[in-house]
Amino acid sequence: MTNTAEGTATDTDVVSVSRVLAHPVSSVWGALMAPHGAEALLGEGGELGAKGSSWHAADGTFGVTRSFHPQEQIRFSWHAGTDAPATLVDVHLRPADGDATELEIRHDHLPADVDRDWLAAHWSAALDRIDTQAL
Repeated sequence: MTNTAEGTATDTDVVSVSRVLAHPVSSVWGALMAPHGAEALLGEGGELGAKGSSWHAADGTFGVTRSFHPQEQIRFSWHAGTDAPATLVDVHLRPADGDATELEIRHDHLPADVDRDWLAAHWSAALDRIDTQAL
């Protein structure tokens, strides 16, 4: 299992975490599209859908699916709360060695004052939940 978080001097408005999961891309994608997998990513009540579908989680986060490419990528807007600015979250799935999947979450268009360490921990915990609860 690999976990990385990054933000570089030239790309400071991005938080990125990734993990290699011991499951094929089709299984990981299927889990994310199921209610329990979407909730592992977005939080209780969160549901991923086709482009244009909105989602709301019990913790007050919400957004809209912006891009939907089965078994490859889903991008959605993410608002931390009602008055929070829209940011973008990109979830990429890539085949890895053997029958594994690299799952990467990139959160960008972040405001200058956002706590990047908190976001990295938030998305890393989501990867943990996907790996341990959704698959």
